[in-house]
Amino acid sequence: MHIGPWHLPNPVFVAPMAGVTDRPFRQLCKRLGAGYAVSEMAASNPKLWNSVKTSRRLNHEGEIDPIAVQIAGAAPDMMAEAAVFNIEKGARIIDINMGCPAKKVCNVASGSALLRNEPLIAQIIERVVKACSPYNVPVTLKTRTGWDRENKNALRVARLAENLGIAALTLHGRTRCDLYTGQAEYDTIAQVKANISIPVIANGDITDPYKAKYVLDYTKADAIMIGRAAQGNPWIFREINHFLETGQLLPKPGYGHMKAVLLEHLHHHYTFYGEYTGVRSARKHIAWYISKLPEADAFCDRMNRIDNSHDQYTAVEQWFDQLIIHQGQQPETSPAH
Repeated sequence: MHIGPWHLPNPVFVAPMAGVTDRPFRQLCKRLGAGYAVSEMAASNPKLWNSVKTSRRLNHEGEIDPIAVQIAGAAPDMMAEAAVFNIEKGARIIDINMGCPAKKVCNVASGSALLRNEPLIAQIIERVVKACSPYNVPVTLKTRTGWDRENKNALRVARLAENLGIAALTLHGRTRCDLYTGQAEYDTIAQVKANISIPVIANGDITDPYKAKYVLDYTKADAIMIGRAAQGNPWIFREINHFLETGQLLPKPGYGHMKAVLLEHLHHHYTFYGEYTGVRSARKHIAWYISKLPEADAFCDRMNRIDNSHDQYTAVEQWFDQLIIHQGQQPETSPAH
């Protein structure tokens, strides 16, 4: 599929997730088969642009194009200014967040809270598209089916977005009030796809190759977006792509492959964040990777008391080596950190 002038290599994308889809994770997912990745949400408020957190989120060094940056806010002029600021930092696609259900986002009337104010949605889209147009940078929109189940307005918002120049729409099959509970529904996504001509990307509860194919077939969406199912599982993208292309499942990754991917991730994570923040923010990634493996809880408990990257990296390496030995295999040599 295409987003503006960009042809994307496959229809399996990684969703923007705050505190997760940083540059190291986006690059890893792309290397393992994600056709497209959107950065974690960046604030539109200029007062926050020079903060350490925002500076990291806007760091795209070495990233594969198209670099896509998601912006969030409720002030049309400020959102337009943020779009141009990010274009000057390297963004090639700007994504507007109207889907985040977090209270700290909704309490300032941005994210999915905007679904209760369609005139403001129109103003934001119009200003951002106009600001990006001179740079030939397409604008996309990520949203939900509505504020609550009694007030689903995704189709109206989608038509509005298409008429105002949005290049593609990502739709999560939940309302804001659903948060991440219950199950995503795909009828609304199918309805939206049937009634607009811009690409539609389906999002919500896509956890494996079978579900990916079902959602694509049911909704007729142009692509799917994977969120929480990619946490600790970045090879899900190549697994889904392979299944969509061949109808066959790839073998699940063995301990040796998991070890190599996790250690590569940790190496880039430490380089990106530095020692103190890198060690602490890596803990959640390690926990996600190993959550279903033997003795994971005990290892995570020990991991949370390690406070330097060398010991953390070595502990992960040795733990996987023991799993491999218990399988009767020889541990593989890992790249030195």
